[in-house]
Amino acid sequence: MNNYQTFDTVYIFNYKPFPKVCQAFDIKKFLAYNLGMTNKTDYTLPWTSPERYRAYASYDKAYADEITASVAASTYKTTYHIQPKTGLLNDPNGFSFFNGKYHLFYQVFPYGPVHGLKSWGLMTSTDLIHWQDEGLKLFPDTVYDSHGAYSGSALPLSEDQLFLFYTGNTRGADKSRAAYQNGAIYSASGEIKKFDSPLLTTPKGYTDHFRDPMIFDYQGDKYAIIGAQTAELQGAVVLAHANDASLTSWAYSKQLAFTKQDMGYMIECPNLVFIEQTPVLLFCPQGLDQAVCAYDNIFPNMYVIADGFDPEASSLTNTSALHNLDDGFEVYATQAFNAPDGRVLASSWLGLPDLDDPSLADGWQGILSLVKELTLKNGKLYQYPVAETLSLRQNQEQITLLDTPKASPTNSYELELEITSDNELYLFANADKTSYVSLTVDMLNGTLTLNRGHLPINWAESYGNTRSTTFDNTTGTVKLNLFADTSSLEIFVNDGEKVMSSRIFTAPENTYLAAKSDITATLWQLKK
Repeated sequence: MNNYQTFDTVYIFNYKPFPKVCQAFDIKKFLAYNLGMTNKTDYTLPWTSPERYRAYASYDKAYADEITASVAASTYKTTYHIQPKTGLLNDPNGFSFFNGKYHLFYQVFPYGPVHGLKSWGLMTSTDLIHWQDEGLKLFPDTVYDSHGAYSGSALPLSEDQLFLFYTGNTRGADKSRAAYQNGAIYSASGEIKKFDSPLLTTPKGYTDHFRDPMIFDYQGDKYAIIGAQTAELQGAVVLAHANDASLTSWAYSKQLAFTKQDMGYMIECPNLVFIEQTPVLLFCPQGLDQAVCAYDNIFPNMYVIADGFDPEASSLTNTSALHNLDDGFEVYATQAFNAPDGRVLASSWLGLPDLDDPSLADGWQGILSLVKELTLKNGKLYQYPVAETLSLRQNQEQITLLDTPKASPTNSYELELEITSDNELYLFANADKTSYVSLTVDMLNGTLTLNRGHLPINWAESYGNTRSTTFDNTTGTVKLNLFADTSSLEIFVNDGEKVMSSRIFTAPENTYLAAKSDITATLWQLKK
């Protein structure tokens, strides 16, 4: 890579179609905080397009060993979340149950903490908690995915075959883009066989920002929805249907009607799931007007609830207003599926397009959320960690949080509280409470405010240091379950009424907890 060590500040561009957002990083501050980086590759420096799309075989063993060691030594590594061994992880893909195990693929560029030449990695599990790393599985190795095996989904065809539906990203010599919706079969023995030609190409009336096919079964027929941008530069979702049981022949229906409002300039990562027969559409609009639905992050992850799905009309009927899926700092590309046990399960990328975080300096970025079960209660969407998460709990203790900070043995814990009056919690704090994350509870107005502006290193500050959500305060009590894991914090309000997911980067010794007003809580250390 190019050497820019003489600059105090560099601007890091992450490849995304638009807009081209950049953020400044103070390299001297990064190097001072991440001791030892002066003798390593500086992963915070800009990556050119040729560097991002180098063939994997061109990386030598010395570099691979170096980045592996750097990530292994990172103080930001989580203990019970999925994260990359090296490089950048983003969207969860192909979430499914196949051959007796849950399969969770994910987008990954293994040779740097940037959006480069993407493959699909794979994790498998029998309990959604203990995951086996199966390595890279779907590579960008054909003319139809030469510049990346982008996001997609999966559906079992039989006990021996898992169908993968994904976007192949290609670039011409003039940097023009062509997107293909490709198919592949993943066998029970772990082999991948790609279809010889794309299943779908971009239809007339849409740009080549056309991606992320999500396959689903509805009344015995197979459909897929795809995120799109129209020729008029409007965000859209397109419906397609399979013509045969082998899923080798597909045709477009038409644009999915689910709102009369402008959906910005692009929709990514659409998902349609059915919770007790009720359709719920999850999606990520880009460029959405704040007047349509207010949000704080660069791009939101949103949802609507419908009364029904009409495939003949390509529509969702009587949809709700748009809602934010998560009110934290980092959540995107949530993928959900209807599991065979009747649950609707979801995983999210705890990251955002076009923004880097401090783990970049250690040669990696990105984690996946806890697996959540989606339910509907009184017409509202609830999200809560799957019941299997209880198996992580160890060393339960009742504690009293005081204004004087109390040390937790680690920053991998669950904290459960029931709060009846205004309070402020201090998490990830140091011993003298000069560095911390705060969570302010306003019972009168039914609001929670998370503030990470008091940490030693902040990032993405152009989008603010606080996030807020509302909750039902009519009972006079708010229940909080906080899941911390070294560099992440997932807050579940009233058993999933609201969720706030965020990355937290601080010093390893910042394990203290405190509260403005004394309050009792239950603390568990969490460990696989």
